[in-house]
Amino acid sequence: MSMVFNIFHRTWWKRNPGWPDGKEPQAGKKHYIMKGVLTESEAQDVCRVWNNCHDPGFLSDKAEYEAV
Repeated sequence: MSMVFNIFHRTWWKRNPGWPDGKEPQAGKKHYIMKGVLTESEAQDVCRVWNNCHDPGFLSDKAEYEAV
């Protein structure tokens, strides 16, 4: 059985001055980078490259993947 994967990035925090460090946990909206990747290994590689090339910033914006 083969699986297909979608790759996206999103933040893991939202700004909230009332919380410690000015942010509180909240998974942000998914922004798709690629859809229809055929192997999990390829999905992992794309995430690794994207994360290495993008500063996660204050809200920790990172790439991840999901099976569809």
